[in-house]
Amino acid sequence: MVKKSTPNKQLAEKNEQNFRSIITTLVSITLVASVASLGYCIWDFCHDDSITFNYSGSDGNAANFVEGSIAEVAAKVTPGVVSIITEVESRNFFGQSTTATAAGTGMIVTSDGYVLTNKHVVDGAKTINIVLDDGTTYDDVKLVGTDPLNDVAFLKISDVENLPTVKLGDSKTINAGQQVIAIGNALGQFQNTITSGIISGTGRAITATSDNYTNSENLDDMIQTDAAINSGNSGGPLVNAAGEVIGINTATSTEADGIGFAIPISSVKGMLNNIINNNSAQRSYLGVQYILLTPDIAKSYDLPVSNGAYIYNGEKSSAVISDGPAAKAGIKDKDIITAVNGVPVGSAGSVSSLIGEYMPGDTVRLTVLRDNKKADIDVKLGGYNDSSKK
Repeated sequence: MVKKSTPNKQLAEKNEQNFRSIITTLVSITLVASVASLGYCIWDFCHDDSITFNYSGSDGNAANFVEGSIAEVAAKVTPGVVSIITEVESRNFFGQSTTATAAGTGMIVTSDGYVLTNKHVVDGAKTINIVLDDGTTYDDVKLVGTDPLNDVAFLKISDVENLPTVKLGDSKTINAGQQVIAIGNALGQFQNTITSGIISGTGRAITATSDNYTNSENLDDMIQTDAAINSGNSGGPLVNAAGEVIGINTATSTEADGIGFAIPISSVKGMLNNIINNNSAQRSYLGVQYILLTPDIAKSYDLPVSNGAYIYNGEKSSAVISDGPAAKAGIKDKDIITAVNGVPVGSAGSVSSLIGEYMPGDTVRLTVLRDNKKADIDVKLGGYNDSSKK
């Protein structure tokens, strides 16, 4: 079973229905947070007036750890990794209202206090406190937005400047076997614990449950890693050998050792930029339902390619949302989207993840296969902040 990296068993509980028609491998997964000390990890971004991304042209995912470099990378990143302490109201066996304290993790992504974490880390929180690596504590923290398609939340520490941040890398170019480290508030008690491992796989679709099994959430395009992700690690960074954040630690398997999952960092960049630059918590959306192709799925539908997103929702209803961005651009049922702005769908991420790198209003070029003919179609992305569109 896959469980969210959530608080211990006393913790407060925390889906948005996955809009995509994707064939998933159901793994028993638990969200990794920690109640009694709710465990979640948040990361810092290198930021001046905006977030610092890796736009240098060099790919940090090509780097490898050498002797002593894990300690160097950890020392570089941990100042931007914070503990998140929340108070959650719950009811005991007798129906009496009680308040539980939970501890998790997060990342500071701008020097003026924007923080990235998992949605389930702060779900239902009455108060949110953030503790920096040096022990500095902030209690004026606001939830400024949540991703309707992903387990991601955006926080803001009020009236701060010059905070340490993390650098965001590119999750589109990661590879199985690549070395990584995970950083988080293990068990909600051991701040900035470092574990190391490799990327075990990409593009994983999972169903993650809360610690008490009352809530579940479908998550797709996840990064699988054997770097230990423990209770309390939720919201913490998965980092490459160049010290760049490539994922947000989110869930761990309860049925097998060495199986953890992280959300690709590129999929949240568009919404993060929109919050910071436009004060808007809208996420970009395309307006289609699709099946992410594998060789077996392509064979079953007699399709000419085995990678891409097949726009299909059965013969009785359209997979293209009426009046949505894709419909307005001329995308049709049974089209196969093979690339977004030249980035291949499948190996680099799902359509949803690749679109997530852009803000509402941005125009992206979709490479589409229709009747065995390739065409490039420009689509102006829409924006939404609820679960009614995707």
